[in-house]
Amino acid sequence: MIELIPAIDIIEGKCVRLTKGDYDQKTIYGDPLEMALEFERLGFCRLHIVDLDGAKSRHIVNSDTLRTITTRTQLVVDFGGGIKTDSDIEQAFDCGATMVTIGSVAVTQPELFHSWLNRYGADRIILGADVRNGRISINGWKEDSTEELLPFLQRYIDMGVKNVLCTEISKDGTLAGPAIQLYQQVMASYPSLHLIASGGVSSIDDIRQLDIRGIPAVVFGKAIYEGKIDLKALIEQSK
Repeated sequence: MIELIPAIDIIEGKCVRLTKGDYDQKTIYGDPLEMALEFERLGFCRLHIVDLDGAKSRHIVNSDTLRTITTRTQLVVDFGGGIKTDSDIEQAFDCGATMVTIGSVAVTQPELFHSWLNRYGADRIILGADVRNGRISINGWKEDSTEELLPFLQRYIDMGVKNVLCTEISKDGTLAGPAIQLYQQVMASYPSLHLIASGGVSSIDDIRQLDIRGIPAVVFGKAIYEGKIDLKALIEQSK
């Protein structure tokens, strides 16, 4: 069964969702800790947290919220957003993150990313591959790089990367369905990769379609907050 990973995106200490990464298209859904506790109560084991303030500011901002969630729950937390320096990544792990998602640094400072991969290990480092028009976007999706997805993945898989979080930006927050063709293309090229699909999930059927196609994991957020997915039913089906 596909790994189910609910998402909490944070701005100013609140749980929010953006549409297509646009900070001007923001919906606030409440307290991140309350959401995390509810996910744990329902039976989820893993949580994806994004510090959107951090992604925009290029340094971690919401570390206190991360620490509160990792202290008050037993969830396995992967954390991303604003991790740019050694002190940032150390702070994320010190605040209880089990894994970190690194995207921009892999594009702008590949030697630094490689050093983190060697220092912390491939099980604790998730390569963030946020895609817009076939190219990798960075710095909170504010900038598009010249990096094309598959060559970008190949380079880091060759270095030992095992986990990739791939977000199709045009789908994110739209409830328009995931970019299944894109994820199939990635898995066809790298069948042993632990690929985490992200963006566009609107229903249990969307998750089922990803599962049928062998996608290892999925992150989803807005569909939860908008009541599009019955979480109890989803958990039952995953058992």
